[in-house]
Amino acid sequence: MILSRQKPAVGGSSKVDKDKNKQRKLPKLDDLLDARDYTGSMTLLEFTKHAGKGDRNTDMWIGYCAFHLGDYKKSYDIYNQLSKKSDSDKSIWVNLSCTCFYLGMYKEAEEACMKAPASSLQNRLMFHISHKFNNEKKLMSYHKNLLDQVEDQLCLASIHYMRSHYQEAIDIYKRILLENRECLALNVYVALCYYKLDYFDVSQEVLAVYLQAFPDSAIAVNLKACNHYKLYNGKAAEAELKRLQESSSAAFSFASELHKHNLVVFRGGEGALQVLPPLIDVIPEARLNLVIYYLRQDDLVEAYDLIKDHEPTNPQEYIIKAVVNAALGQEQGSREHVKIAQQYFQLVGGSASECDTIPGRQCMASCFFLLKQFDDVLVYLNSVKSYFYNDDVFNFDYAQAKAASGNYKEAEETFLLIQSEKLKNDYVYISWLARCYIMNKRARFAWDLYLKMETSGESFSLLQLIANDCYKMGQFYISAKAFDVLERLDPNPEYWEGKRGACVGLFQMIIAGHEPKDTLREVLLLLRNTNNPQVEYIIRTIQKWAKENRISLQ
Repeated sequence: MILSRQKPAVGGSSKVDKDKNKQRKLPKLDDLLDARDYTGSMTLLEFTKHAGKGDRNTDMWIGYCAFHLGDYKKSYDIYNQLSKKSDSDKSIWVNLSCTCFYLGMYKEAEEACMKAPASSLQNRLMFHISHKFNNEKKLMSYHKNLLDQVEDQLCLASIHYMRSHYQEAIDIYKRILLENRECLALNVYVALCYYKLDYFDVSQEVLAVYLQAFPDSAIAVNLKACNHYKLYNGKAAEAELKRLQESSSAAFSFASELHKHNLVVFRGGEGALQVLPPLIDVIPEARLNLVIYYLRQDDLVEAYDLIKDHEPTNPQEYIIKAVVNAALGQEQGSREHVKIAQQYFQLVGGSASECDTIPGRQCMASCFFLLKQFDDVLVYLNSVKSYFYNDDVFNFDYAQAKAASGNYKEAEETFLLIQSEKLKNDYVYISWLARCYIMNKRARFAWDLYLKMETSGESFSLLQLIANDCYKMGQFYISAKAFDVLERLDPNPEYWEGKRGACVGLFQMIIAGHEPKDTLREVLLLLRNTNNPQVEYIIRTIQKWAKENRISLQ
């Protein structure tokens, strides 16, 4: 090992070093707190306490610093111990209430807050607790006590945000920003509101103001990534999070759970079962995204079990709960689930805050879809159609509504736009497309759909649809073929009657010149597949006509 010889390996300190040591002093707590250096403050306070120089105020400040560092459990333990002392300051109760609130212990938070002396902080806290308990009466009583000061107005804005009143929250934040330009963090709040309103470009512009000053902000970078996910795709969003992923800073640690949650979303649900369950009570969206994951896996029971006891508090939660109930209701044939879904869709679509949004209009369309009022469905889907031209799920619903309202031409065109193999193999898709083909006088394409299917209950149902719809539309050739297969699969007299009528109808069309005469040979083959006394009479009639018109049946 080569030792440095720039300074002696052994020896006393120089006079300069001694002078520097004399100048070094412990930082003052007030200075650290003013600088919001809570880690430094905590270190100093614990050093003071271990040195035997601490007092009750030392513990109070340790609890305060732990709270601001996000260690709510440690803060709670300290304040809880202090509250049990007979000479404790009454203000300890509001601090204890804050820690309970952040730990999700809302009942305990309310009990502690009621013991605290009246103050602006106490009122703000009770305002939030009332919101958590959905107690409108108490909420409004504490709302009346809010003053025209920054802290109270920020509190009001946050409640507006949580109640999905995003524009009202934006108005408050912008008003405060005009008077306090140095409060750059408010730009993040404004950007978040615009994100919730689906104005992702605007959100990015507002967010850039904050990121220019604090480029490593975990919350801001996460929001930027979410905007990229909405504007572009999951890969673009993940790229934005890469810098945080490589970071080991306190900021990253603070938002690590949010970061993990968002990565699952950006990656299309990859790792959902490992990451999301522990975050259900930490990040509100975790439950919803896990439900969405189960829906995409067609695991409707798991999705329902996760959402059934969850009381929705915002439009997204109402929509997810409606979708789960609608899917389960249709899967199990449960009218009760379908009715619940219809009510939730109507609640969102008819609300003042959502009626003019894209999700709101989709909700009203879904509500009318479940009520089978397809003309009303189209009113709402037509209003948002331009936003979903290449969206397979939208086109699937839109095409069904078009077909159900009798517009088979546009319905067929829309069905054929769908690219998803999963949807194209769905019996609902196949049966509706077959009906569109038949109604558009293209019955042979419907027959091709049947030929591509494997033998099953669904293929039998499709045969029945083709046989009856073709008969109804006078496309007797395909109808006769379908009834012939049905009769061979199930010797039901109704299928013979259908085949007989289709063959006679086809014979009439040949006589009228609307079908080629060569088709008579196939008519005879179909008739001879049936052991029925009526067959011989019909065959003799056809043969007689063919002989008179010099048509070879060989």
